[in-house]
Amino acid sequence: MPQLSDTGLQAVASIAARHGFSTEAVTVMLQAVQAGGGTMAQFSHPEFGGSGQWMSGGMLMLGDMFNHGLKARVDGLCHELATLAATRGDLWHSAPVFGGGSAWWPAELGQPAASGAQNQMRYAWFPQARRLALDSGGEVWIYDTLDHQIGGFSQQQGGSGGIAMSSQFGPVDLARLPVVMRGGMPVAPAPAPAPAPAFAPMSPPAAMPTASAGGEDILATIEKLGALLQRGLLTEQEFAAKKAELLARL
Repeated sequence: MPQLSDTGLQAVASIAARHGFSTEAVTVMLQAVQAGGGTMAQFSHPEFGGSGQWMSGGMLMLGDMFNHGLKARVDGLCHELATLAATRGDLWHSAPVFGGGSAWWPAELGQPAASGAQNQMRYAWFPQARRLALDSGGEVWIYDTLDHQIGGFSQQQGGSGGIAMSSQFGPVDLARLPVVMRGGMPVAPAPAPAPAPAFAPMSPPAAMPTASAGGEDILATIEKLGALLQRGLLTEQEFAAKKAELLARL
C-alpha cells in the first residue's frame, strides 16, 4: 500500500477538515479517485455510507442512498480530490498501485478505460485490447472480453466478495469469458469440440418391414418405419415412399 508523502499528508488533512471527514476516509477516497484515473471512484468506507461509486459526469451512488446531505459532501470531496490528483504528483512516496510503472496488470495492455476495486478484488478494463484484468488475492487473471463493451462495475450481491459487470448484452457472466493469462503465464484455449461429420458413417441397409394384408399390420409396419427414421436408418424420402405404398394397400 503506498504511503502519503509529507505534502500529501498536509493536503489530505486540509481537505478532510474542509469537508468534515477523517483523514483516513479522505485517504481511502483519494486512492479510489486515482485508481479510477481521476474520472471515477469505487470505494467502501463507513463515513461514506459504506460502498459507493462516483463518476465525474455527475453520477454518485451511496449505500445510504437517501442521505442527500452526505451525497453532496462526497461529491464535493471527489471533485476536489480529482483536481488534486491531476495537478500534484508528489502526494505519495510511491505511485499508487493503479498508476505509472507500478501498475499491477501486464504492461503491454497499456492504460485501462476503467479501473477500481470492489471488496478484495481489483479490476482494470482495456476495451481496445478486449481484455479484463482481475487481481484477486495477489493473483492476476486476464480475460478476453469478446464483444462486450463493459459499461458498469458494481459490488456483487449475496456477499460473495466479487464484482458484477454489465455490457450492451446485459450482465456479464465472468465464467463464460475465456481466460488468456493467469499469474503471468498464458493459458491455452480449451480445445474446440470435434465437428460432427458431414455425413453419418454408412450403416448396413436396414431391412424394410413387409406389410401384411390386414390394415392393423400395415399401420404397425408404418410405426416401425417411423422408428427406423428416428434412428437415422431411413431417409425422409425412403420413409415417405414406403409409407405411401403401404397406405395405398388399405
